[in-house]
Order: sequence, then C-alpha cells, then structure tokens
Amino acid sequence: QVQLVESGGGLVQPGGSLRLSCVASGVIYSSYGMGWFRQAPGKEREFVAVIRWRSAKTYYTDSVKGRFTISRDAARNTVYLQMNSLKPEDTAVYFCAADPNSSGTYYLSQEYDYWGQGTQVTVSS
Repeated sequence: QVQLVESGGGLVQPGGSLRLSCVASGVIYSSYGMGWFRQAPGKEREFVAVIRWRSAKTYYTDSVKGRFTISRDAARNTVYLQMNSLKPEDTAVYFCAADPNSSGTYYLSQEYDYWGQGTQVTVSS
C-alpha cells in the first residue's frame, strides 16, 4: 500500500513559479511510474507529467513542455514538479499518482492505483 501526500500549492502571479512535492509512504519499487495530474473546475482530470522511478525517464503533456520539470529523490521517496512561467490556465488542483507498472499509456488516469488528496494551484494577478 502506498500513500501520497502533496504540498507546495498556493497563489502565484502569472509568470511566477511554484514547486510541488509529493511524499510517498510505503515501498516505491523500481517498476513504478510517478505522475502528476491536474483538474480545473468543470473540467476532466488531465495528465501533466510522469517520471519512471528506475530510469528517471520523463514525459510531459504538450502544454507544459519547457515550463514544468518533474524529478524524483529516491532517498526521500519524493517526487517534485517545478512549475515556471505559470499561466492562468495552469490553475487547477494538482494530484500526485503512482502507477505500479509504469504503463506505456501513462497519460491515462486509470493506469494509476494510488492518488494523493491534491493541492490547489491558483495563477492570478
């Protein structure tokens, strides 16, 4: 069993930066993929980024490429999402999630077995 706890959300002006953290309790095996998703009001949950635990290979949705960076600290069982050049359209609740199998369809929320409670990110002047 894996439990995920996100932190680091908040209110930031357009163009600003935030770093989200996701601490995992329990064993994160090398087969895991750790992802970030987000959900804006009235919209479906969407994939943001994923990192494969063993290789540290990363994938991003197009709208955040070049602005967001996902990383992991294996010693701390922690995944980060560094968000730069934030835009109002990045406003959402951000969720951390764990996929025990590092699925090839990493962009599908149903591939993830474990989810955090979410952290609110609001980009507004």
